[in-house]
Amino acid sequence: MAGALACGAAAVPPAVAEQIQSLRGGASVDEPDQAPPVYPIKEGRNFERSFRDQPPLIPHRIDKYEIDLKVNQCLRCHDWPNNTQEHAPLISVAHFLDRDGKKLDRVAPQRWVCTSCHVTQADAKALVPNRFRSEMDR
Repeated sequence: MAGALACGAAAVPPAVAEQIQSLRGGASVDEPDQAPPVYPIKEGRNFERSFRDQPPLIPHRIDKYEIDLKVNQCLRCHDWPNNTQEHAPLISVAHFLDRDGKKLDRVAPQRWVCTSCHVTQADAKALVPNRFRSEMDR
C-alpha cells in the first residue's frame, strides 16, 4: 500500500503541485511557523451552543488550572455544594454515571478530564472558510 501511495504522490504534475497550498501558505516545511495570534477569551459572556448536546464552552481562563490523576480544579467551583457559593453551573448528573449507567458519588473516571469535551470560548477567525450554520439558525 505504501508503494501505491508513493506512486500516486509522484504522479502529481509539477504545475498542479505549485497550485496546492497549505494553511501555512508558502512556508517550507523546514521553516519554523509563526505562532498564531492569541484571541481574548470572552469572560462573562457565554456563547450560544451550536448544536444539541454540545458541551458548554468555558467562559473564563483555565490556562493555570491543574487537571491530573488526583486533582481537578474545575470541580472546586462546579461540583456540589461549592457551585452555589461560587455562582457556577453545576456539572451535569450524567458526569456521575459510569459506563454501565450506574450512579456514582463522585465524577466518573471517563468524565474526569473536563477539557476532553469542554474548551474555552474565543472570538477567533476561522482557519478555513466554512458554511456551518447552527441548528438554532436553521
